[in-house]
Amino acid sequence: MVKVTMIARVTDGLPLAEGLDDGRDVKDAEMYKQQVKALFKNLASGHNDASRMSVETGPYVFHYIIEGRICYLTMCDRSYPKKLAFQYLEDLKNEFERVNGAQIETAARPYAFIKFDTFIQKTKKLYQDTRTQRNIAKLNDELYEVHQIMTRNVQEVLGVGEKLDQVSQMSSRLTSESRIYADKARDLNRQMALCLEAIWLYIVEVSYY
Repeated sequence: MVKVTMIARVTDGLPLAEGLDDGRDVKDAEMYKQQVKALFKNLASGHNDASRMSVETGPYVFHYIIEGRICYLTMCDRSYPKKLAFQYLEDLKNEFERVNGAQIETAARPYAFIKFDTFIQKTKKLYQDTRTQRNIAKLNDELYEVHQIMTRNVQEVLGVGEKLDQVSQMSSRLTSESRIYADKARDLNRQMALCLEAIWLYIVEVSYY
């Protein structure tokens, strides 16, 4: 079943909409939502460039698609068909672009399109039961394939981002420290030059007398 749905802008990770009653029947729902936000942060940092991916986390799987710099993500049970999950996201994407497309780039506050929850809930109900004739037809649709969409583990995905952040921070720190040492070295060289000049003048003066 579809458990959580969130939509965010990839350029800065700003959450734009989500299902308001999502996660009520999910144990540790807040932890999973924090993972989603961390994933959005990674996407905003450019750590993952796949436009479609499935990310396993505990008994669930995050499925997401990125289009027009917007990420549409849902969390489903592992047993839920991957094909239906991505078709669900496609339906959300098409409607979200149609209704809010012109305002997406200018949105400045989180959940600026929270009213989109109405469409999320209506669409989610259509996809909950995988045995309906409608969903069986979608599963049998040979024109829509998901076999090539990569599946990864959440620790692997978020860990890569954290390691890259650590490397970036270490690089920045080393650059800053090297600048400090370079400044100190220049000051020391200047002081040594002044000392040598003073010694030379002293020697010249003593030799003169």
